[in-house]
Amino acid sequence: MEEKENPMRKIRIEKVVLNMGTGNDEKNCKKAIKLLSKFSSKKPIQCLAKKRVPTFNIRPGMPIGAKLTLRGKEAEEVLKKLLQARENTLPESCFDENGFAFGVSEYIDIPGFKYDVDIGMKGLDVCVTLERPGFRIKKRKIKSKISKKHKILKEDSISFAKKELGVEVK
Repeated sequence: MEEKENPMRKIRIEKVVLNMGTGNDEKNCKKAIKLLSKFSSKKPIQCLAKKRVPTFNIRPGMPIGAKLTLRGKEAEEVLKKLLQARENTLPESCFDENGFAFGVSEYIDIPGFKYDVDIGMKGLDVCVTLERPGFRIKKRKIKSKISKKHKILKEDSISFAKKELGVEVK
């Protein structure tokens, strides 16, 4: 008798978030939005400062970055391109129980992207959030906790990246 894998234990990609911090320069923020809009038909959003940080000349309400959230098939396609920029290799320190995160130092390393004079040389951060079926309960109005057996461990994140995305972990 064959043992079937439980479909509720299957890990999947919930979302991929592309983030660019620009500091207090509004011109750089516009460049970041222009770059992130090349990844998808979705419109990136501007991140605004919430606190005052005098050493960085930042006030509340000031634009300090841009981000783009992708879900579904589009997220998987973009993620595969971004991993190619890192040569499908990530250190073990990039992984945790929620998924994994890594940075791309220059966007021209990504396949299909050419240098744009208006944007200049920029890098971005990529955060991948993983989930299992049933994780919706932690987002409900009446909060419930996910049991210990159903949570995703660091080892599960690493094995998912190796098996599903072809990532080599150092």
